[in-house]
Amino acid sequence: MDYLHDLNTFIPGTIVAIAGLAVLLLSVSRVKINTIFYVTVVSLIAALLFSVRDLFSPVGTSFYDMIAFGGTAAFGTFLVIIATLFCVLISRDYLDAIDHHYGEVYAMILFATTGMVGLAVSNNLIMLFVGLETMSICLYVLAGLIKEEKTGAESALKYFLLGAFSTGFILYGIALLYGATGTVNYAEIAAAADGSMLFLAGVALLFVGFFFKISAVPFHMWTPDVYQGTPTTLTAYFATASKAATFVAFILVLSRMLPEIEGAGWTQALAVIAIITMILGNLIALVQDNVKRMLAYSSIAHAGYLLVGLAAGTAAGYTGVLYYLFAYTVMNIGAFGVIAYYEKNHALDFTDVNNYSGLGYKQPVMGVLLSVFLFSLAGIPPFVGFLGKYYVFAAAINAGMISLAVIGVLASAASVYYYLRVMVHLYFREAHKEYDLIQPGAIFKYALVVLCVLTVFYGIEPVLPGGSLIELLTSYYPLSGSASLLSP
Repeated sequence: MDYLHDLNTFIPGTIVAIAGLAVLLLSVSRVKINTIFYVTVVSLIAALLFSVRDLFSPVGTSFYDMIAFGGTAAFGTFLVIIATLFCVLISRDYLDAIDHHYGEVYAMILFATTGMVGLAVSNNLIMLFVGLETMSICLYVLAGLIKEEKTGAESALKYFLLGAFSTGFILYGIALLYGATGTVNYAEIAAAADGSMLFLAGVALLFVGFFFKISAVPFHMWTPDVYQGTPTTLTAYFATASKAATFVAFILVLSRMLPEIEGAGWTQALAVIAIITMILGNLIALVQDNVKRMLAYSSIAHAGYLLVGLAAGTAAGYTGVLYYLFAYTVMNIGAFGVIAYYEKNHALDFTDVNNYSGLGYKQPVMGVLLSVFLFSLAGIPPFVGFLGKYYVFAAAINAGMISLAVIGVLASAASVYYYLRVMVHLYFREAHKEYDLIQPGAIFKYALVVLCVLTVFYGIEPVLPGGSLIELLTSYYPLSGSASLLSP
């Protein structure tokens, strides 16, 4: 029956939504927090298994063409859930250490994840808006979790005000697109688009809303303050899961809704935003002493790299962006996870890079893990971050945007300084004073080790025999002339 087929195409989102309700009920029923944690983890693992199944399912639409399934939408769901799972795994010990380990946190994470899944599978502007708002409202709450501190209250207020501002752009853009085409379905909009001023204005406003959500310059103002004031493991969630969902939704809009209209200039606009985002993000990150703010500006720069793939406007570009989102997810959660470990020790203010002096020898495993994640973020082979950048820059070159790719490579080279600066403090500077670090919890440590293994494995996986992740993504966007360049 049709409704059973529709439900089957959205099983991961359904599982996460039901789990969110269950966790909320358990929380108000005074159930032990560890029970709530394990319920959350089990539900996310179940959703992850179904999302892996969907990676290999045929492409189509359901719920009266409101959502897409298979292909890009399935990979977006997979990314969101795997990011959420790892963020939850590293959150228990950290939230317990800072005395903010509440059941409601897991409920908000699950509800936000439901919105992210809805956003990543949207095939309709109304679905896009509902998913975006479900995600955003929950993230506003999580940003203000440490409300008794000024930075926590400031991050929640800034995120809410600027998030609401960006939502206004998106909603106004949807209204103009509906007025220009008479529909909110992606395929029908593409068929009815006529390049009128009303249509172009709607697209421009929609783009501005997306740029806010992905922290693209000049719409990035909220990012460093929100990342600094939010609990570190939740910052990892903001930086990865929400960004993955938004970029996948952006890909669906670009590939399904926007036709080739002469003079529209989609790719040129994306290229300009990509350039200023890469340059400004890296330049400001160079002078940051606060590690969380440094990673915040780093995430802005990474949004610029991802926009390079979108600016290419080709199948190779979209494939490269999907791969980069996977790479960014595993290495960024890992980096924030190690920082969260240091931060929960309370021995020093471990958000200050100067206090990382000598830490590489205090807990050697944590020092090595952080080094791997930072090397990968810098784009140094043989880690997954290098391949992610390779794919998006190769797509830009194949699309004739050689100058854009060159600027991206130079910006990436500049980022090596601030990533290696942390490692210089870890291994080549002496500690300011003697102190002991607590042992990391088993779940926390093993989650980071798995992320490290993924970072290394997928850096060398394309040259190993057998199928590869890039081949799977290429099946979503079949390549033509650029296939050889994207197959190391």
